[in-house]
Amino acid sequence: MDPYSIIVKPHITEKTMNLIDQNNELVFVVKRDSSKGDIKDAFEELFDQEVLRVNTHITPKGLKLAYIKLAGENEAEDVAVKMGVF
Repeated sequence: MDPYSIIVKPHITEKTMNLIDQNNELVFVVKRDSSKGDIKDAFEELFDQEVLRVNTHITPKGLKLAYIKLAGENEAEDVAVKMGVF
């Protein structure tokens, strides 16, 4: 399994920036046929962070979004900074 083929890109909006600060969550556009387990494994391999849960949502435009809740406090902000988002 190639984690780069599952996680496509970060989804950055005002709402997702608030989720980073308030809920310790990151949002990514993921491959449409990937499962929650695949997304969790790919994220943990790419960013070396523990994931508590993954929720998915398919937008009206057909994109699959993964809301990834991280285990440690302020870890989502650290990952966002490493990605150059924050």
